[in-house]
Amino acid sequence: MVLVSFGFFLLVFVVIGVLSMRKRRQTTEDYLLASQSVKPWLVALSAFATANSGYMFVGLIGFAYMAGLQAIWLMVGLVTGDFLMSFFVHKRLRVQTEKQHALSFAGILSTWHGTDFKKLRVLGGLITLAFVGAYAAAQLNAGSKAMHVVFGWDYSMGAIVGSIIVLLYCFAGGIRASIWTDAAQSFVMIAAMSLMLFIGISELGGLSAFVGSLNDVSPNYMNWFPENHPLLGATAPIFFVVGWIFGGIAIIGQPHVMIRFMTLEKPSEMIKARGYYYSWYVTFYSMAIFTALAARLLVPETNGFDTELALPTLAGQLLPEVLVGLVLAGLFAATMSTADSQILACTAALTNDLLPKRFSGYLVTKLATVFVTAMALTIALSGNKSVFALVLIAWSALGSAFAPLLIVYALKQKVPEKLAIAMMLGGPIVMLLWRHFELKGIIYECAPGVLAGLLIFVIGKVFLQMTGSEQGRASAGVAE
Repeated sequence: MVLVSFGFFLLVFVVIGVLSMRKRRQTTEDYLLASQSVKPWLVALSAFATANSGYMFVGLIGFAYMAGLQAIWLMVGLVTGDFLMSFFVHKRLRVQTEKQHALSFAGILSTWHGTDFKKLRVLGGLITLAFVGAYAAAQLNAGSKAMHVVFGWDYSMGAIVGSIIVLLYCFAGGIRASIWTDAAQSFVMIAAMSLMLFIGISELGGLSAFVGSLNDVSPNYMNWFPENHPLLGATAPIFFVVGWIFGGIAIIGQPHVMIRFMTLEKPSEMIKARGYYYSWYVTFYSMAIFTALAARLLVPETNGFDTELALPTLAGQLLPEVLVGLVLAGLFAATMSTADSQILACTAALTNDLLPKRFSGYLVTKLATVFVTAMALTIALSGNKSVFALVLIAWSALGSAFAPLLIVYALKQKVPEKLAIAMMLGGPIVMLLWRHFELKGIIYECAPGVLAGLLIFVIGKVFLQMTGSEQGRASAGVAE
């Protein structure tokens, strides 16, 4: 019965994706940007489902299961940073996309001011393909973990099933199919998480008993902040929260999310899209954290237990088979809603940023989707890595590479190509070094990565102004 229920929801997603063929136009612009004709509520639900991926159902659940109440600051930080950026980036991004006729994320960054930065476009395309491809593999891994717990299947099966389904409807309708299925998947995700939270609290004897039991897990489990850091002392909570705010700022560097806003029908409707998006975002994130806390009480930690499997394990213990299928479908929907977006973002990068222009046709673009899907599946099958860790690395790298440049553009600053390349490389390098030297315990590595990119811009502008003034004075001396 679990398999029947699960299969039913997957079939619904495939059918919705295939139905999008009725509105498709056989052009590259329609395949990659839905001809910029998507309604605000669809953009919002698609962006929500894409951002709240298998990371929420698997990675975040595992982190909150172990860390306790302090996990709430991930939500506060991510939503705050994301919300701040939405006020001056999203609308400008949509306007420039139409103005410059851009079809990829790196494409808009290389042509924002009417420029044609070919080297920057190639670099942006390579970064997108590398990190967004790895991110997509993490989503396929998340689906594999859930199917392993519920059905006992080999870890590879979930990744294979997910990649086939994503390929079917993306190949059929491109980003429109992805957006339509994302919207349907967002409802299933909310329903599944709501069900698990309600059943979990009921099983524990109600809200009061639930809260009371959490205090007994460990002395620090219900602390709002981590313990004082040996280097930071009492300021540790500030660095903890600020780090996650930068994690939210980094969302503007996620091509697979921002492309959703690039498909919006009219730039003036961005306010509506923002309202839908943040309402669903906060609601779902809150439920995910408290579901994880309930799982900690109902599925006690044991030696060798993979905390990222807490949700499907809890579903298997508490729910009838039909509802287990719903929860598994919600988890799988979360992974697919992000994986399909990332595969299409990589497709756009490959065909518009990396391949010669003669390979940018509609058919080549669809074939590129097949190639990217195979690449993500290969990465997913190469090892059973932590979804949470893999997502955080990819998220930080993309945010560090793209967010500083997009912020500077949105502030109406012009950037020479060499300086833009330095920003796009400098941010991820600092982020990776921060992680390599295990400094992430001080502050989430996304913060130094984004700040490094912005600092490179400031230093570069000062240097250019100084050299420009010196050249001007030298020219004046020659004239005299």
